[in-house]
Amino acid sequence: MAARLPYQTTAEEKLVWFSLILTYVFFTIGSTYVVGCVVGWMIFGICMLRTFIHGKPANGQIPIIIWCWILSMFVMLIALLMAHAEQDLGLGKTIKSSIGWAKGWALLALFPMLGAFCNIRPQLIIRACCVVSTHSLLFLFIGLALSIVGFSGHLFISPIKAIGGPGADFFTVSFYALNPETGAPRWRFFGPWAPAAGLLSCVYLVLCSLETDKFWRRMGIAGAVAICLFCQSRAGWVIFCMLIPLLILDKQLTNPKLWIFSALVICAVGLLGEAVIEGILNTYEEIKQSRPKSTQVRAALEEIALQRWESEAPIWGHGIVEPGPKSVEFMPIGSHHSWFGLLFVKGLVGFVALAVPMALTAAYLIMESFYSKTARIAFLLLIILFCYSFTENLEILTYIFWPALIWLGIALNPQKRHLLESKDHNYEYI
Repeated sequence: MAARLPYQTTAEEKLVWFSLILTYVFFTIGSTYVVGCVVGWMIFGICMLRTFIHGKPANGQIPIIIWCWILSMFVMLIALLMAHAEQDLGLGKTIKSSIGWAKGWALLALFPMLGAFCNIRPQLIIRACCVVSTHSLLFLFIGLALSIVGFSGHLFISPIKAIGGPGADFFTVSFYALNPETGAPRWRFFGPWAPAAGLLSCVYLVLCSLETDKFWRRMGIAGAVAICLFCQSRAGWVIFCMLIPLLILDKQLTNPKLWIFSALVICAVGLLGEAVIEGILNTYEEIKQSRPKSTQVRAALEEIALQRWESEAPIWGHGIVEPGPKSVEFMPIGSHHSWFGLLFVKGLVGFVALAVPMALTAAYLIMESFYSKTARIAFLLLIILFCYSFTENLEILTYIFWPALIWLGIALNPQKRHLLESKDHNYEYI
């Protein structure tokens, strides 16, 4: 079955569609990061142009929660500028960091706004993610064949890196890398590193499970499972396994039998609470000890970030990331954790600027989840992002999980959500 574009698509939808289904084409030339950062601003430009020429588009209101995201991300920019001024980092670094803000934190507000404001159908996002997931299976098979014959997996670093970016990892073209602790191949697919692929697998599992065409749904889910298994991300495995029962129970959310069963389970857990908690903690420790060196580096980075934030720049932060000492293999301080990273780079102001809109979004989606499938899926996506905020820097990965952010925007617009769900062919591919 061909992955063809739906009939009567808008220019925004075409950009979304081709940016996704050509993901591995962009990856082969090392431009995935550039495309992911630029596509949002291109769609924004098209929407603004259409609004200027033709007036406000259908379902084009921006909900108050998205305004909260927009305001919070501007607060991030203010924190950045204040930190640079306080730390006397100079004009050059301030301009560079501001551009980085536009390619990172700003996208956390931009993509949800586009989902709420523009005419982008969720059906198109679902099918495009299934196509990308299917391509991931092909990519994996090629990589497996190359690993068997002894190929190193690394191809080249794209010259596109010259335009600037977070680092060489974002422009490296490779089939896989070697796990430094085991020496075995570890796939990152089109992410900058393997744990980021774990985030992708969770997002794609949720979105691909909504596909109504059996072929694409099966291929999409199979691709998500393959990404999760071969990226060897501990967080990815845990969150992926957590999502499976939530997706299975999604259709039964309003069934009274489910709530009765849940109440019985909660009572049972209460009676066996100590044993259950001890078992969970033991499992958690076993997962951490599966890669002890990585766990130690992460813990040390968190401790350094927290100490330096408290003692040196509690309000506005340090403005930029700094390389850590040899004990953490010179990893940037504040990396591997969104919240500690925010405290170190943007201080308490930046921390609150992410916590407030995320909490408000979660509260709203929980209430709407009882009545809306779109909201339930958006809540699952938000759970994924929240969980991964403790192992990754979210802003630096927006260029690969932006379909989830567009879905959040659709779910946060009640007018648009109700219009979509009022149709008999809800989530059908048109």
